[in-house]
Amino acid sequence: MATSPDDQKYKLFTRRAGLISAGMLVLSSGLVGRLYFLQVIGQNQYKLLADRNRISLRLLAPVRGKILDRDGHGLAVNRTDYRVSIIPEQAKNVEDTLDALNKILPLSKRQRRRILRAVKRQRAFLPVTVAENLDWETFARVNINIPDLPGIQPDMGITRYYPEKDLMAHIVGYVSSVNQREIGEDPLLELPGFKIGKNGMERVLDQRLRGKAGNSRVEVNVMGRVIRELSRKDSIPGDTLSLTIDRDIQKFTADRVRDESAAVVVMDVHSGEILALTSTPSFDPNDFNLGISQKKYDALLNDARKPLINKTVQGEYPPGSTFKMVVALAALEAGVIDGQEKIFCDGTYHIGDSIKYCWKRRGHGHVNMVEAIAGSCDVYFYTIAVRTGIDRIHEMADHFGIGRKFGIDIPGEKSGLNPSKGWKMATRGVRWQGGDTANVGIGQGDVLVTPLQLAVMTARLVNGGRAILPRILDPGSDHGDSEPEVIPYSRKNLAIILEGMAAVINSPIGVAYARRMHHKGMSFGGKTGSAQVRRISKSERDVRVRKNEEKPWIERDHALFVGFGPLENPRYAISVIVEHGGGGSKKAAPIARDVLEFMFMRDNRKKAEQGRKA
Repeated sequence: MATSPDDQKYKLFTRRAGLISAGMLVLSSGLVGRLYFLQVIGQNQYKLLADRNRISLRLLAPVRGKILDRDGHGLAVNRTDYRVSIIPEQAKNVEDTLDALNKILPLSKRQRRRILRAVKRQRAFLPVTVAENLDWETFARVNINIPDLPGIQPDMGITRYYPEKDLMAHIVGYVSSVNQREIGEDPLLELPGFKIGKNGMERVLDQRLRGKAGNSRVEVNVMGRVIRELSRKDSIPGDTLSLTIDRDIQKFTADRVRDESAAVVVMDVHSGEILALTSTPSFDPNDFNLGISQKKYDALLNDARKPLINKTVQGEYPPGSTFKMVVALAALEAGVIDGQEKIFCDGTYHIGDSIKYCWKRRGHGHVNMVEAIAGSCDVYFYTIAVRTGIDRIHEMADHFGIGRKFGIDIPGEKSGLNPSKGWKMATRGVRWQGGDTANVGIGQGDVLVTPLQLAVMTARLVNGGRAILPRILDPGSDHGDSEPEVIPYSRKNLAIILEGMAAVINSPIGVAYARRMHHKGMSFGGKTGSAQVRRISKSERDVRVRKNEEKPWIERDHALFVGFGPLENPRYAISVIVEHGGGGSKKAAPIARDVLEFMFMRDNRKKAEQGRKA
């Protein structure tokens, strides 16, 4: 039976309808499956993603730890930071608002450009810092005029502050903003305005001072605007660090050398605690925290007296005659001379084809060791240095810390140079000569020291040979109760050295006799030094050697002094270097005397007060 056209159309329609229905069923199944996956299987994942879009975790910066002196005086502290921001969306016109603010708080063209760039870059509801570290009067005027300053938001935060300014700059250092090279794995460093230590102890101990970040979970809308805080974990402040530095001694010392390019180190000869570490000229670390101008920074960089250098640990100088005690002790220990043998000085010393000269043109005559130290006879020390040999001198200098870094938590510490035969061959490819030894014998030639090393050397000489290490952190800490190594030398030989150092100041034959103390019951010992910065030619000697005062400042000798006191029961050691200061007895010794005298008088007052209380 033939199929009618209508039946064919019906069958075709039915097949097509079935296919469409099957397709719709497949699509519906896929849609249902996808919905099941999203709402059931992937529920946790997508809920987490939604929460991440809705909930923001924000870091809370910790308060930086303080740095205090030994008596609790603040050297690096935190203070309220009065600042002003602008919220663009609340300002009718940002430029008009800045014009109005400028009448109260003057803004430079550079500041204004920075603000407008930030306004364009950030979302309109986010604040843009206009100015910070304002004084109270300016901050108050802004607050009073708020009705006329739409969008302006006064705010208070915390900023680093150095109350002693240039007095402690080389010790404490400073903080400054993080640059791109310094951003590592710590997300704290990415916080706007966060600052880290860039110099001094702020840099070396940055991790301890920085503290631990807290966090705040806040709910935000699609624009990123905060709706409410959900939870908070407070930050942990950084450690408070106490130093061995005595602010009063540091201040007296700095005032005493303020007009010089100088370094002074004062330390306790028994504990190794550093009481003063002064380098002048200095700088104000607050300038770096606030943002130092290029002009001021260039002035610091180009100053011939190098205010940015911490001369106490970074300055390397020939020790001059302050090194003679090491040479004398090496000679005594080697047995090449005793304390009584006399050597004749006529002002010259011949070695090979060369002639070396004593500072005293006509010589000292016959002198023994005590007299040679007291009068600083160069010929005597040329002679005993050559007898002793550089190897023994090098070994003795090593015992006293010459050529070593002590690691006292201040960056940039130099090691100086304790020369030897091996060093010269390795670095210069030539053999050590007898003339080299003679030069080292008077603290010239290749030997270099830092002021810190000279203070340590002096402390080890006068404390009975205990190899104490200098330290600047945690006064009173026993550092593990470990006893310092005892330097293996004869106490009889040491007594000869100390007798010579006492005679330098307290005997009429001493080169610094005029610098002795005149207060009853006060006395100190020491050794002067003058280090040449340029060689005196033979032609100059034949005509006339110019005095330091006649030379340009940069060509004058460095003036040095190392000392200790009180004389009978040493407690303090001091080293002084005045760059291009001339003679040690004229320039450096009076500084050491005044500093020690200040300390002695203060100690006497404290004893008297304790006696009255008892």
